[in-house]
Amino acid sequence: MFKIFSQGGPLFMGILTLILLSLIAVFIVSLIKKGDENQLLQSIQWLKSLGTLGLVFGILGQLIGLFSAFSVIETSQGISPAILVSGLKISLITTLYGLLIYIIYLLCSIFLKYIKK
Repeated sequence: MFKIFSQGGPLFMGILTLILLSLIAVFIVSLIKKGDENQLLQSIQWLKSLGTLGLVFGILGQLIGLFSAFSVIETSQGISPAILVSGLKISLITTLYGLLIYIIYLLCSIFLKYIKK
């Protein structure tokens, strides 16, 4: 698992991990705090912002990775299909992590909406 994490690139994977930890922290604080409906809606809005940020940042990481890979391919004379597929596979790691963060946001949001009532 750490190998996949490091292949995704330390910058984007690190920032995505911070977004995930922030999302989990907001969820736990909203579970612990006994608040009114307005405070619950504010927590859900924070979760939504963090989940969407994770998704968009994952896609941005993939696009930057693809741009870099295509720049290298453009300057090289010949490239094997295996190397091309390997680069495309690695570029998907940040997008998958961003989607995982978004799914966690959805689950936390559903939990807060229907369990806290």
